[in-house]
Amino acid sequence: MLVMIELELRRLKHDRTEIYSRAIQPILWIVVYGPIMGGVKAIPTGDIPYTDFITPGVLIQSTTFVSIFYGLTIVWERESGILKKLLVTPASRYATVIGRSMASGVRAIFQALIIVPVALLIGVKFVLNPLYFVSSLFIIFLASGGFAAISIFVASFMKTRERFMGIGQAIIMPLFFASNALYPVKIMPPLLQEFALVNPMSYVVDAVRSLMITGDLSNLPLDLVAIAIFDLVMFVIASISFRKIIE
Repeated sequence: MLVMIELELRRLKHDRTEIYSRAIQPILWIVVYGPIMGGVKAIPTGDIPYTDFITPGVLIQSTTFVSIFYGLTIVWERESGILKKLLVTPASRYATVIGRSMASGVRAIFQALIIVPVALLIGVKFVLNPLYFVSSLFIIFLASGGFAAISIFVASFMKTRERFMGIGQAIIMPLFFASNALYPVKIMPPLLQEFALVNPMSYVVDAVRSLMITGDLSNLPLDLVAIAIFDLVMFVIASISFRKIIE
């Protein structure tokens, strides 16, 4: 598992183009969309400025995008024969899947470290506590593993990278818009509120928002339990389907 994470670090050392290019969209969300909607004052966010409110949500959407499309790497490794070589190593397929999933967390953290300084430049007020910030990055790292496991599960059914692209987009957008990333859950239609309760992105956003923006940690234990359950379930499902990738 650690070797796969180290491999991802070496990949990023030699090529960071993808990280920079994927940061453009979330930066536009907080630089353009946030101030515009904040000026309208149509969404109740309490005493929190709207741009500050959506920054954790946009951050999680960006890192989730990186994790979900991590499955493209799996499809490429299947085509190149790398996955077959992994399966003949002494490592169990559970360790292989978890290692590959958590490697996406490395990319997610680098993505976050690009977006946060931009948010600071436009005036987003973060909680000034280094421990909270590090904890936020750790939560992003853990949650990214679960979303990457979804991509591995999807990759077990997709034979081409083109098909995977469409499926990945279809997964991310419903999770993003049916969460508390852009607006409070209480203003959603009842059906979407029910979906938000089982949407893992809602708990990840809530945890990061409480650590980075509000400082209110009352819901943090529930969020952490939900994220842990999500990761565990997805790791098991992805590990079961992993062998189908090379068949």
